[in-house]
Amino acid sequence: MIRNKGALIGSAIILCICMSLYFPFPNNVMLDARSTFMSFPISNQDGYVVLGIIGSVLFIIAMTLLVIGIKKYYFRTIVMVPITYAFLPMLLITMYQETFASGITAISYDSNGKCNFEYVSEDLLNRECSLVLHNRSNEPVSFQLEFLDSFFMEDEVRMESLMNLAGPYSITIEANRKKSIRLKELLELSDVPKHIHGGTSFNIHFKLIDGETTRTL
Repeated sequence: MIRNKGALIGSAIILCICMSLYFPFPNNVMLDARSTFMSFPISNQDGYVVLGIIGSVLFIIAMTLLVIGIKKYYFRTIVMVPITYAFLPMLLITMYQETFASGITAISYDSNGKCNFEYVSEDLLNRECSLVLHNRSNEPVSFQLEFLDSFFMEDEVRMESLMNLAGPYSITIEANRKKSIRLKELLELSDVPKHIHGGTSFNIHFKLIDGETTRTL
């Protein structure tokens, strides 16, 4: 089964380095990525991400060493290792949140939040946002929520952050509970120079604030 033990060890070490470069905790490290490879941002709004490109190259090297190190089952290994690599961080994060984490570090988000903005008039928007957060700790967690604009918006046009005009949003989630959060408001935008006039935003992002501690999800 094993052809080259050194290559296998080298592959494992490089994969661990790759995972640590952009480990998705406590913040969402891929928030502003425009193109990605595995867990690495290749480019963002500022151009190419050098560290992400280096991580991608290291990942390819690790996979090459893995193939060199085994005698057979090449295809099966090439398929299973990237799948394990992709899901392992979330498994480790969940284990940590359910055992040692407290406060907002114990909050998880499935990235399926949505905001809908409905045109009423030139300076009025009906908005409704929904998202689900999970408190994985054994104690209630209270925090404030601040919405973040998508990095794909051009010319600093505001969309998701318009929700903050009616904020801050104070939220409490009971121990070991999922909470469905739905926020509805009529927004007055006469003092906002650049904003959308309607539309829907998926996979919304936001910041959790608890005193001096913040997380970006």
